[in-house]
Amino acid sequence: MTDLVLESLSVGTLNNLSLTVPSGQVLCISGPSGSGKSRLLRAVADLEPHGGRVSLGDTAQFDVAAHTWRSRVVMVPADSQWWFDDVGGHFSGDSASRLPSALGFPPGVMGWSVSRLSSGERQRLALWRALAVQPEALLLDEPTANLDNDSTEVIETWLLDEIRRRQIAVLWVAHDPAQIHRVADAHYRILGTRLERDHGSD
Repeated sequence: MTDLVLESLSVGTLNNLSLTVPSGQVLCISGPSGSGKSRLLRAVADLEPHGGRVSLGDTAQFDVAAHTWRSRVVMVPADSQWWFDDVGGHFSGDSASRLPSALGFPPGVMGWSVSRLSSGERQRLALWRALAVQPEALLLDEPTANLDNDSTEVIETWLLDEIRRRQIAVLWVAHDPAQIHRVADAHYRILGTRLERDHGSD
């Protein structure tokens, strides 16, 4: 089991943030638009310059190559990136054939053109693409923002099952209080330049 640890992290207007995300748990981050939620995730993913220290178990972020870190600490941005024309080109090994039924796709989805995917379909596939690389930590930026309520709860249930079973440490940016209540083991709000724990979600 591997915890994700932030020590005195500073990025953008956020300063001196320290917290631990235990393996197998979900820590939700909320805050006003523009408060730095996405930049915080990008810093943890080594995609944004920052101060302080981030570590995964005994491994410090700056002690390994960026691509190595990002294969262990995987970010799913709000708008996922797709670089091949077809869906299947983004999945390696048997991950395409193991596509979970909870995602709601027909068997032929790997042959689809990426251009035909809706924003919600892209979000669901991006989540499986991230899990398929066997991450030890996940950074989720509003991962269900483009889904309807029914689909959101199905995806939440599936994701939480995967997180618990694999013991993945998760930072999950969310804005919906009901979702935070459903998925969070702990909830922190961005207030100005700092993070403050919301004990109402315990």
